[in-house]
Amino acid sequence: MPDNFDNPFAVFAAALIGQIIAALVGDFLRKRVQSFKQGERHDFNTVQAATLTLMALIIGFSFSMAVTRYDQRKTLEEAEANAIGTEYLRADLLPEESASRTRELLRKYLDLRIAFYEEARSRPATDIAQQTANVQGEMWNVVRPAATSQPTPTIALVVSGMNEVINAQGFTQAAWWNRIPKGAWAMMALMALSCNLLVGYGERRKGELFLFVLPVVISLAFFLIADLDSPRGGAIRVHPQNLLAAAQSMKPP
Repeated sequence: MPDNFDNPFAVFAAALIGQIIAALVGDFLRKRVQSFKQGERHDFNTVQAATLTLMALIIGFSFSMAVTRYDQRKTLEEAEANAIGTEYLRADLLPEESASRTRELLRKYLDLRIAFYEEARSRPATDIAQQTANVQGEMWNVVRPAATSQPTPTIALVVSGMNEVINAQGFTQAAWWNRIPKGAWAMMALMALSCNLLVGYGERRKGELFLFVLPVVISLAFFLIADLDSPRGGAIRVHPQNLLAAAQSMKPP
């Protein structure tokens, strides 16, 4: 996904400018051609209404996609916190030295996961992801010897919990990569430009200010969709409240 889709304000500005230009072009064309002939006004109104309706449907479907992805990211943040907290308790089942090291690594790992959610820039987030992968390797290397030397159901429970911790991070990353397809954005942009071109081309009695109403409304809708769809950009983001609560409960005495 291009970086500009991670900035809802850039999406709003680009959509607003593009639609205003399309509306002014339609208004310019209307002034350069003859008026509608008998029956043509009805046909034009039909096409205009159908185009606006299709635009509303596409925006509605895209908004639904964005909300679904946002809810998924929230659900997976909760799942991550639960997996880490559970494994922190299961670490007591390991030998003392391995248990202490596992709890230490889990606290470090939890801090990295919180930083991943709170970081708003892509480049530092990439560094955090690399550190996360390194800590995952360290945690696995701690529990693996215990599973090899003591292949008991109790140790298997600890190993299974560590696997859930690592898998939860993978599911979260996949959800953050799951964005509204570029084709959907292209279709919304095309429909928005077409709608404003038709509105500008139609005869009006409201003055030039009427041309700016539809661009502003659609641009606000694009802004909200981009804001919900972007994991890092904008104002609507998943706050790691469950991870923070887990970190509070996992503080060493």
